[in-house]
Amino acid sequence: MRPRRTLSPALIVAAVTSGVLITAMCTAGASGPLASVVPAVIVGGAVGATIWTVRRARADRADYERRLTAWAASEAVLAERLHIARDLHDIVSHGLGLITVRAAATRHLPKSPQVTEALTDIEEASRTATAELRRMLGVLRSTGPLTPVDGLDDLAAIVADAGRTGLRVELTVGELGPVSPGVQVAVARTVREGLANAARHAGPCDVRVQVHRDREHLVVTVADGGPAPGWRATPGAGHGLAGLRERVGSLGGVLSAAAVDGGFRVSARIPDAAS
Repeated sequence: MRPRRTLSPALIVAAVTSGVLITAMCTAGASGPLASVVPAVIVGGAVGATIWTVRRARADRADYERRLTAWAASEAVLAERLHIARDLHDIVSHGLGLITVRAAATRHLPKSPQVTEALTDIEEASRTATAELRRMLGVLRSTGPLTPVDGLDDLAAIVADAGRTGLRVELTVGELGPVSPGVQVAVARTVREGLANAARHAGPCDVRVQVHRDREHLVVTVADGGPAPGWRATPGAGHGLAGLRERVGSLGGVLSAAAVDGGFRVSARIPDAAS
């Protein structure tokens, strides 16, 4: 639940103190020592209460901001988990659907090369589906509407969309071999988030996007050359990277994001034994 900020009791104390002070000023007419001592005491008490109220209000606001930031980060992670669950639905349901169709087709076929080929397809599809289930075990399911899943084939379109924001993107994709669907989604999301981050922080600048395989890992890097001259950064809340870290971590990978050589680099290293 989103944290709520409540009115501090200190504000009430300040209001009461101010009322007492105003009353004393209006009714002042006595003579003697009390005529000078009492107003001084009231003024001193009011000043002290005001200082305490300001400090308490600042502390309350700082605490509220901390709780709000923590809540927003938690919501970003939860939202990414729901996205992962939707992607899991698309990926695994496709694999299991293929298993069902191919298995049903073999019932009416005699033992022949076609049967052997069908059984091979069943084994490969089941292995892929099982691997995806193990990778994403424990991810929350969502019954909401499903969204299209990005993959390696969408990288060019993602880069083209980023170019419309003024980014000059150089995309390099090495020989990847077979890549499991879940890892493809994570790679595409890393590229999308990295480019969005560059557009917000660096403006129309040069960006290098590299995707390559390092043995049983896929490595994706999005690195910009630093802010364009005169560019004023419009940073977001930083929750996009938090969600991306959740996605990469769910696959056993590692995400890094840091300033490098005057620019900013987002890099993900994701295990993938599909090849």
